[in-house]
Amino acid sequence: MIYFLLTALFFVLLLIYFKVADHYNIIDHPNERSSHTTVTIRGGGIVLLFAAIIALIWHPGCYFPLCGIIAIGFVSFLDDIYTLSNRIRILFHTASVSLVFIFLNVFTLFSAWEIVLLYILVIGIINAYNFMDGINGMTGCYSLVILGGLQYVNLYQNHFINSDLIWLPIVSCLVFLFFNFRKNAKCFAGDVGSITIALWTLWLLFTVVFLSHNWGYLLFLSVYGVDSIFTIIHRLMLKQNIFKAHRLHFYQLLANERKISHLLISLGYALTQLLIIIFVSVYIRLPLINLFLISVLPLVLIYIVLKIKLQESNEKSMR
Repeated sequence: MIYFLLTALFFVLLLIYFKVADHYNIIDHPNERSSHTTVTIRGGGIVLLFAAIIALIWHPGCYFPLCGIIAIGFVSFLDDIYTLSNRIRILFHTASVSLVFIFLNVFTLFSAWEIVLLYILVIGIINAYNFMDGINGMTGCYSLVILGGLQYVNLYQNHFINSDLIWLPIVSCLVFLFFNFRKNAKCFAGDVGSITIALWTLWLLFTVVFLSHNWGYLLFLSVYGVDSIFTIIHRLMLKQNIFKAHRLHFYQLLANERKISHLLISLGYALTQLLIIIFVSVYIRLPLINLFLISVLPLVLIYIVLKIKLQESNEKSMR
């Protein structure tokens, strides 16, 4: 019953936000990186910030990570409105990740150089998650699949956290998708959505990783990982500035060059990740290298072949 009430509450809060966003012109204009062509309300992912606030009230024992999620969500929302400097964003990202690390006892479990690597990994994933938020349905569908996989692990394999802390982002993602999973989306997630859910997901993932001592659960992020890493490699090969806006992610090529439906692409990414999550969940006791070779290596090979063919096709059409 409580989740039906929360669903209704999230709908009401998001509808109120739409009125506010429309009044204050919080909208997304298409640019050189965009895969959309119409002006759309930005920051619909604020529903995840609402969920984090409710989670903090409901489960104050998780004060540190939830405060980190709220802090990074709040500054990301401000960035959606005002475009903050990189220094401010990095400062808040580092501080928010630190709050999660304190809760997970990272500073006592790992050496200094391992902690540095963890910061690089987590902040890198957060930014990759944000960069992948470029078409309708992508962030919502992909996050829903990961959260669903984590809830399955939590309920049936290896209980690692109160289930409310997974149900809440699931419900908020569903509400967001009601307005975003459309040909003409009512709203986009904005940084507040993609970055907030990224840190929330990473908190959950690292909780189960540290509890089980099994890093295989990070493969729950493998589809985003493959696209992000190989896009960076591709841009370096082209001698491009990897910090500037671009349209070279595989999903961007599919949407912009091949004109494939955003919704189909988002579902494709989510379903591919779902298959990997199912495999990893079933065979999680396999050595990590075996999990990687069986589940991710085929994905890498398929990705490289398809991207090469896609670019060759685009070059021929431009001649």
